[in-house]
Amino acid sequence: MNGVMASLSELQALAVLLTTGEAPRAMVVVCPPATMLAAASAQGALSGILTGGQDCHWEAQGAHTGDISAGMLADAGAQYAIVGHSERRAHHHETDEMVRAKAEAAIGAGLKPIICVGETEAERDAGNAESVVAAQLAGSVPDAAGQHEIIIAYEPVWAIGTGRTPTHAEIETMHNGIRHILTSRFGERGATIRILYGGSVKPINAREILDINNVNGALVGGASLLANDFYTIISAV
Repeated sequence: MNGVMASLSELQALAVLLTTGEAPRAMVVVCPPATMLAAASAQGALSGILTGGQDCHWEAQGAHTGDISAGMLADAGAQYAIVGHSERRAHHHETDEMVRAKAEAAIGAGLKPIICVGETEAERDAGNAESVVAAQLAGSVPDAAGQHEIIIAYEPVWAIGTGRTPTHAEIETMHNGIRHILTSRFGERGATIRILYGGSVKPINAREILDINNVNGALVGGASLLANDFYTIISAV
């Protein structure tokens, strides 16, 4: 919940960096608040910046005051939708079943869902991190992922906005485990599903995190609010 229309100046600054500097080997997707989505989509289109929504409802329409449908996101120019972010799971009590339904709705609207999974600090300390994430994958990823593009974002809840990050070995173990689950379930397609790491990704650590096996990109939070910081992370690819 950051940004107003005036914040589009940072998106414009990012566009300038992306189009005047060396072209990065990265797909850049910005997921602004819904109030800015249409304007960000129009502005980003000129520089190759794609857009997505931060959430969507599982229904296409109806009496869901305050919610936004996947079709509405697509109508505003989005190509992606984040579903199951840890803050939605925690603050809005979203279950794996709800996240799966949202992912299915996104696919139905022609969007690519970015499905978030991750463990809390207590779950990791109890030695349950991998089993928790495995259960979230089983419950949150729809069968339609076998035919449609999805993205998985692993975000250890205890590393979001705290400045803490897991060790490289911990990240690699989790991402390798996620890859194994995806290939076991979806075969060759599972081997091509992109797995993003999210959790205190910053300019100072982006390059080393992105170099870890089976880390195919980053889900960036606070560091994406400033064009220069975000561009440094993008350039790390």
